Amino acid sequence: MLHIIGHQYIGGQRSASGNIRIQSTDASTGQALPYQFSQATEAEVSAAAEAAATAYPAFRQLSAARRAEFLDAIANEIDALGDDFVAVVTQETALPAARIQGERGRTSNQMRLFAQVLRRGDFYGARIDLALPDRKPMPRVDLRQYRIGVGPVAVFGASNFPLAFSTAGGDTAAALAAGCPVVFKAHSGHMATAECVADAIIRAAEKTNMPAGVFNMVYGNGVGEALVKHPAIQAVGFTGSLKGGRALCDMAAARPQPIPVFAEMSSINPVILLPEALKKRGVQIATELAGSVTMGCGQFCTNPGLIIGQRSDAFSAFVRAFTEAMAAQAPQTMLNAGTLRSYTGGVSHLLAHPGPGVRHLAGKAQEGNQAQPQLFQADVSLLLDDDHLLQEEVFGPTTIIIEVEDAKQLMAALSALQGQLTATLISEPADLEGSAAAALVSLLEQKAGRLLINGYPTGVEVCDAMVHGGPYPATSDARGTSVGTLAIDRFLRPVCYQNYPDALLPEALKNANPLGIRRLVNGESSDSAIG
Repeated sequence: MLHIIGHQYIGGQRSASGNIRIQSTDASTGQALPYQFSQATEAEVSAAAEAAATAYPAFRQLSAARRAEFLDAIANEIDALGDDFVAVVTQETALPAARIQGERGRTSNQMRLFAQVLRRGDFYGARIDLALPDRKPMPRVDLRQYRIGVGPVAVFGASNFPLAFSTAGGDTAAALAAGCPVVFKAHSGHMATAECVADAIIRAAEKTNMPAGVFNMVYGNGVGEALVKHPAIQAVGFTGSLKGGRALCDMAAARPQPIPVFAEMSSINPVILLPEALKKRGVQIATELAGSVTMGCGQFCTNPGLIIGQRSDAFSAFVRAFTEAMAAQAPQTMLNAGTLRSYTGGVSHLLAHPGPGVRHLAGKAQEGNQAQPQLFQADVSLLLDDDHLLQEEVFGPTTIIIEVEDAKQLMAALSALQGQLTATLISEPADLEGSAAAALVSLLEQKAGRLLINGYPTGVEVCDAMVHGGPYPATSDARGTSVGTLAIDRFLRPVCYQNYPDALLPEALKNANPLGIRRLVNGESSDSAIG
């Protein structure tokens, strides 16, 4: 039986000094679960941030090997969470047990992946330019650079991934790997889940002798502002709505000391159907797309929300097949009542659009507590005329088809799009020949963080090469990613040492290269010692 007490995690202790209690609920029935949580007071939020700040000097100075040991221990603890834990997650989210078990594996695996990054050592970004005392007309001093963690990081849990993007998710893993203690704000949709995972992190911290305050967690719907504005917090990781992410960005920018917010917010993930692919396998594409749009009740930030194809008999046949496939999709329970309300509102907005610009092709009227899949077709003029209707993400099992006249209008339509997490080409080899295809890819590079050919964007691999980011409003900073090992870069900053004696240099920059890492020395890659 899980022991859940619903108190904040602050500096290795539990705290519940506030009077407001929040109830965990069953996502499928709306009924109260036997778990109550204390909403953090402003003083508790401040104490959590201060605990992280106190832990920061000791934690960041630990060797990469010691931090890797901590991440591996977290992974082991997460793997050990049993069937009773899975049952709680399914109650709070309505996600099936198989999905939770898979997500648990992804969560522990990404911890282990960041442990590998730490042992590999390339995250240091070590660069050394040796002194050139005899250089004319001016000598060069000895300069050495590497990267350190920025400081305490505030992480906000995501609603749609209760494990992989939440308590021990990618943002937490990347921050801890960088040497940054974390203050985690639990999502109100799965607080019991968050407590179970937080307990696993604390057990791992104790087993590996991490400093108290390396991980802290607070509950409450109104505590985010106090957390982001606290002067100890040096960066923010967020996955959620455009409105919520933008509000955090504005708060962080207005601080006396502005800090970066790495927010993953809104994307409609266009799928472009090229002519030869439609001719050869239009019906197959329709079936696959319907499965992608409705997978997980459409509750993925990479869900394909816009389908674009050129006018042709093959495209018309695809639309008919896709309409039939979407009409056959069953309703599903969403993560919580708030998500369902948002989805119903987005669908209603499309249904209420005046004039002939939007047509409803498939989907039953919304009723009850399950989301009905929906399909719309919109006139391309709504995109070309900068109507924001088609750019607004409808989070759930809904998508919109657009028909363009030709390749020229396709390029114009794509040019009108805002930033995206993904952009997909469904194609045959003949579709990708010539300068037009090259121009299309070049345009998509400007619009999205991940470009796919003949796949569907709802699958996100956790690996070194993955990018889960993109231009605004997909994310607040297109230079990073929230999935994959590059995510660590968001929480690191460079430090340069000029004319420092070897004894005072960090190990990554010492002449002997005691870590055995690859470094850039006088412009050449080397893992050798100097001198």
